[in-house]
Amino acid sequence: METMTKKNLYEGMFLVDSALAASNWEGVNNTIKKILERAEAEIVSIRKWDDRKLAYEIQGKGRGVYILCYFRVDGERISEIEKAVQLSEQIMRVLILNAEHMTAEDIEKDTPASKMEKEKGEEETTQESQPEQQSADYETEKAEQTEQEELTEQEPEESTEDKRESEPSEVPND
Repeated sequence: METMTKKNLYEGMFLVDSALAASNWEGVNNTIKKILERAEAEIVSIRKWDDRKLAYEIQGKGRGVYILCYFRVDGERISEIEKAVQLSEQIMRVLILNAEHMTAEDIEKDTPASKMEKEKGEEETTQESQPEQQSADYETEKAEQTEQEELTEQEPEESTEDKRESEPSEVPND
């Protein structure tokens, strides 16, 4: 008879080469999923955490993409997952921590990458909704700049004339 073992919640931070992630995102995700499925893990969440410059080169790479994954698995299978990552050519590093203390809200919190995407989306929406205002602001700014340039060009001439008028002229004594 097979005994039921309790599957604990774990957090895995997988590090992959940024160039590889950019060119083959689905392949990288599938590799991580296959490793976890072989260990009979149930994936709760998997998503990009962030793309960062590494503190030091790993396998000759200076940048890496971190992929945050929450999964449930028997604790005895963690070493199997770590071993599979070491043998993988796509994953440079992994850190697996117990995440039993995490709530569903914690797991679904925005990552730095998702925050940037949201901000970028909001910025684009704002730009699309106010193109006339931006154009008017640009025209006003350009007119003010032109006016300022005209004043700057006139000032040196006026100041030179002012200096000539204010200088006393020498009158010869007879």
